[in-house]
Amino acid sequence: MYDHRQRIRVGHSPDPDDAFMFYALAKDKLDTGSLRFVHEMADIETLNRRAFSGELELTAVSVHAYAHLAELYMLCPCGASMGDGYGPMLVARSKCTIEDLAGEMIAVPGTLTTAYLALRLCLGSDFPHVVVPFDEILDVVAAGEYRGRPVAAGLVIHEGQLTYADEHLELVIDTGAWWMAETGLPLPLGANAVRKDLGTETIREVNRLLKASIQYGLDHRADALEYALGFGRGLDTATADEFVGMYVNDWTLDFGQRGREAVATLLARGHAAGVIPKLVVPEFV
Repeated sequence: MYDHRQRIRVGHSPDPDDAFMFYALAKDKLDTGSLRFVHEMADIETLNRRAFSGELELTAVSVHAYAHLAELYMLCPCGASMGDGYGPMLVARSKCTIEDLAGEMIAVPGTLTTAYLALRLCLGSDFPHVVVPFDEILDVVAAGEYRGRPVAAGLVIHEGQLTYADEHLELVIDTGAWWMAETGLPLPLGANAVRKDLGTETIREVNRLLKASIQYGLDHRADALEYALGFGRGLDTATADEFVGMYVNDWTLDFGQRGREAVATLLARGHAAGVIPKLVVPEFV
């Protein structure tokens, strides 16, 4: 039977916090009315790149990538991944400082990720880097090379922030902790963006249902966590729970004034540093 409801393609990454957030929508726990949500999963850098063509009506994006997409998409006030004093981590095989890594090759999960932007701001300049799929970075750092090229350190996102020590790697710097010390603000890593051409009514309804899905996950934590575990790449329940707690919390229900300030500050600093081509003032639903 043909489904006449308006199709909303949703892009999110296959990791526990996004899965937790979208559990209610993915498992038909909500009445979505005239809208039909179709889920597509890809790593965040792939979603960032796909967003340039505007093919997905609702998509997870890096806040860094949003700076290049502000004409096509606006930010949902819910669905944020905020690093509140923590964030993407630079790790190496042995104890060292940022200064020790000057001129050395660093594996990054994508040049449109907020992780890359944060490290650029932290280092104060560009650095030799190679783009590696996020779930291979720990292995690449442990091996010391990627496709024949020497790699001295790696920038880890997602659950790698909790598991890098299992690979006997050492923390060089936590960009979220650095950002908090620098600005007094949380580091806005990811957000959900909705396509502007959907029109006011549909945009508001998509945003309402996204928030309802996040709230449902928080209210039915055990069920949502069990679903999210399927995307945890070997995480045990306790570690997955800790990871979800880091990135699905009160910030996720609403950026709030401080969260909005954090987004504006990051985009402004990225522009001042020459990483973001033009100054973007974030637009929220």
